[in-house]
Amino acid sequence: MKRLWNSMNIAFSMYSRLPAAQCDWSEENTRYVMCFFPLIGAVIGALCFGWDALAGYLGLHAPLRNVVLMLIPLAVSGGIHLDGLLDTADAMSSWRPREKRLEILKDSHAGAFAVIACAAYFFLLYAALDMVSGEAVRVYGFVFVVSRSLSAASVVTFPKSSAEGTVAGFSKNAQTRVIQATSIVYLVICAAAMFALQPVFAAAALGGALLTFLWYHHIAMKHFGGINGDLAGCFLSVCELVMPLAIVLADAVMKTFV
Repeated sequence: MKRLWNSMNIAFSMYSRLPAAQCDWSEENTRYVMCFFPLIGAVIGALCFGWDALAGYLGLHAPLRNVVLMLIPLAVSGGIHLDGLLDTADAMSSWRPREKRLEILKDSHAGAFAVIACAAYFFLLYAALDMVSGEAVRVYGFVFVVSRSLSAASVVTFPKSSAEGTVAGFSKNAQTRVIQATSIVYLVICAAAMFALQPVFAAAALGGALLTFLWYHHIAMKHFGGINGDLAGCFLSVCELVMPLAIVLADAVMKTFV
């Protein structure tokens, strides 16, 4: 139990700004870190749902409601995943050989393409959240668990672009089958809850997540030779944009043809 407790605290201290007890980052304590990664998503989803309910109760205007919904994941995660998206945007836009792209991922400076990607990301996310309401909000609350469950599975399943780095380190020490099984359990629970709330929105969101997961594997293998922390962060960020967009598109289709 102590080992699991330490793994959970490492997950929360590494991937969030939520309070976590200090513990030794030993090989033993990092074996199950990815098992607890989706729980951070559960906290984010609960905060988003709570904020949406409060905003509705107070009668707040949509712009404030939407902006805070965008900022909650960023505040909880500390921007670690968004940083991966921006680094990946710079690397992919360079059109350089694989080795150079990997160097760009390691560069702490943000290039022009990172700034453009950041602006486009938040404009699209704002537009999506502006149309996510009612039943869609409850389905949206599970997005953050789904994205992290898929990300955790990828860390212990996909080839790595380098033997160094956080992802490679966690993967090396991780209990692969336990983490894969745990990720599947999270996904099954989320899917069941989402379909119980609204099956069409659930199918759209999960379909978007699956397509994003396949895209993530494709670009990682084709352009980088495997995944690393930045690519995992890029996937998570894109997944959390694609899923609400898929919900919005499904809602539009329903209103048009039903």
